[in-house]
Amino acid sequence: MQTLIDFVLHIDEHLVTIVNNFGNYSYLILFAIIFIETGAVILPFLPGDSLLFAATALSAKPEYGLNVWAFIILFSLAALLGDSLNFFLGKHVGMALRKHPFFGKFISDEKMDEAQQFFEKHGNISITLARFMPIIRTFAPFVAAGANMPYRSFIRYNIVGNFAWVAVCCGAGYFFGNIPFVKEHFSLVVIGIIVVSLIPAIISFIKSKSKKQVN
Repeated sequence: MQTLIDFVLHIDEHLVTIVNNFGNYSYLILFAIIFIETGAVILPFLPGDSLLFAATALSAKPEYGLNVWAFIILFSLAALLGDSLNFFLGKHVGMALRKHPFFGKFISDEKMDEAQQFFEKHGNISITLARFMPIIRTFAPFVAAGANMPYRSFIRYNIVGNFAWVAVCCGAGYFFGNIPFVKEHFSLVVIGIIVVSLIPAIISFIKSKSKKQVN
C-alpha cells in the first residue's frame, strides 16, 4: 500500500521512469492501469484522474516523444472497455463476487452502499457523473447492472461521461501540467485533484447520514 501511495503522489516521476524504460510500450502500460482501475471491481484505489493529468503533461514535452492524441484515444477506450467489463461482472456474477471469500474482501459494502445511494438519487445520469468520482466510478457500473439497467442505456451515459472525463483531465494536464508552480508542487496538486474529485461523494455521504438521523 505504501508503494501505491508513493506511486500516486509522485506519479510524474514514476511516469518518466516508465517512459524511459519501456518507450512506446508505456502507452499499453497506462492503458492497462486505467482499464483495471475501471473494470476490476476489487481495485478501485488505482490512480485515475492524476494519471491522465500527469501523462498528458509529459506528452506536452517534445523530448519524451509522446502523443497526446494517442493518450486521449487509449484512455477513452480503456475507460469504456473497463466500465463494460465492470457492468458485465455486476450483471452475471455480482452477488457471487461479493460473497466470494477472497474477492469479497476487496469489495467494501460501505462503498457499494454509497454507490447504490448515488445511483438511486441521480438515476441514469449517475453513470455520467460517477466518472468524475474516484471509488464510486468503479462501483457505479457494477451497481447499475445489479439494478437491471439495460446495457444500451448504460453505455450511452457511460460514453458521455468517459469522453468528458478524459477531455477535462487530459486537457488540464496538457495545458497546465508544466507550469513551474505545478511542477514544483506536483504532489500537492495530485492531492488537490483527489480531494476535489471526492467532494461530491463526501457531500452525498453527509446528506445521506443526516437523513438517516432525522428519520
